[in-house]
Amino acid sequence: MENNKNLIKLMIAAFSIVVGCELIGEYTINIGPVALVLFPMLYAVIIGIIITPDLLGKKIKVLEEVIGEKEINIAGDIVGIALVLLGIKYGSTVGPNLQKIIAAGPAFLAQEFGHILAPLVALPLALLFGFKREAVGACSSISRETSLGVISEKYGINSPEGSGVLGTYLMGTVVGTIYFSILGSVSIYTGLHPYALGMATGVGSGSMMTAASAALTKVPEIAADPAMIETILSYGATSNMMSSLTGLIFLVFITLPLTNKLYAILEPKFSKKKKSNKKAA
Repeated sequence: MENNKNLIKLMIAAFSIVVGCELIGEYTINIGPVALVLFPMLYAVIIGIIITPDLLGKKIKVLEEVIGEKEINIAGDIVGIALVLLGIKYGSTVGPNLQKIIAAGPAFLAQEFGHILAPLVALPLALLFGFKREAVGACSSISRETSLGVISEKYGINSPEGSGVLGTYLMGTVVGTIYFSILGSVSIYTGLHPYALGMATGVGSGSMMTAASAALTKVPEIAADPAMIETILSYGATSNMMSSLTGLIFLVFITLPLTNKLYAILEPKFSKKKKSNKKAA
C-alpha cells in the first residue's frame, strides 16, 4: 500500500513537470549566426534534478515528502520498463522503413563505425579522472535511450554501470542538446553539403538530432529553400533511426565487450599509477 502511495506521488510530480514544460514549449535564442534551440525535455530534466532530496529537497520539506528516496528508487524501475517500450517502438519502426534504409545507401551504415571511438577515446579519460565500473556504462556508447536500455538490463540501473550511463545521459540532455544546436548553426561554414550535415545530426538521440537539424534549417542559406529543409530533416530522422538500431547492435556485440576488455587491461594500470603517485606524495 505504501509503495502505491509513493508511485502515485511520483506520477503526479512527473505529470506536473511534463505539462509545465510543454506549456513553456520550444524556445530559440539567436546569437549572431548561432541558434540555440531549447526543448521541453531539457527543462524537464533540469527541474527533475533540482527537486530531488539532494538539492531543493534538503531545504524545502514539502518537496522531500513528494519526491523522496523511495520515489527515486521507484523511478529507476519505471525507467527500465519505459526503455523496454522504447525498444519495441524502435523495432516496429524498422519494418515499414526497411526499403528506405536500404535505398539510403552505405553512407548511413559507414557512420555507425563511429560508435567504436566511444570506448577508445572516452574510457582512458574516465579512468584518468578516477572512475571505476561507472566508466563501462558511461563510455561504451553515446549513452542515449538504447544504451540506457542495454546497460540497465545487463547490470541494473542502480549499479555502478547504470549510474555511469544515466549520468552521461543526463549530461547529454542538458549540455549535449545545447552543444548540438551550436554545431547545427555553425557547421554550414565547414563547406560540407547541407544534406551531409543533416545526415550527421542523427547520432541516436532524438533531442540532439532535433536540436541540430532545427538549428541547421534556420541558417539563412537553407531557410529560404523549403525543399532543402524537408530533405535535411528527413535525412536526420532516417540517420537517427539507423543510429539507434545499429547502435544497439554495435553496443551489445562490439562496443560493450570491447569496453569491458579495455577496462580489464587499463584499470589496473591506472590504479597502480595512482598508488605510486600517493606514495610519492
